[in-house]
Amino acid sequence: MALTSAFTSLNLPVKNVAQSKVFFTGLGFELNPQYPDNETSVALLIGDNLQVMLIDQAFFLTLTEKEAVDTGKYAQMTIALEFESRDKVDEIVNTALSLGGKLHAEPEDHGFMYHWGFVDLDGHLWAINYMNMDAAQG
Repeated sequence: MALTSAFTSLNLPVKNVAQSKVFFTGLGFELNPQYPDNETSVALLIGDNLQVMLIDQAFFLTLTEKEAVDTGKYAQMTIALEFESRDKVDEIVNTALSLGGKLHAEPEDHGFMYHWGFVDLDGHLWAINYMNMDAAQG
């Protein structure tokens, strides 16, 4: 039997919770009403059973004995999300850029998969994808 989780939370350190909240709600992500929204953290729903906790860097360091990754130099992970269309991928990345994010790479069209990405305000990498299942099966 595969190991599955009822709910998953990715915790990301951010320099400014309020600015990050504006950025991600501007992209269309909703706040998780079950979690407090304060100056040290905010929870954003990014899927039916997935959220991202944006946690103030200083507070984040109290949760681990390790240093946070310097996202200016290193990539710790890429957060990959799949959406329903190429147009939605373009909309999300273009909106991220208009809100102060940076381009991660040029769009890639592999026929069965369309991929584009951005870097958020704190240097975290986001891969935004559309999978054409008909083309993938053919």
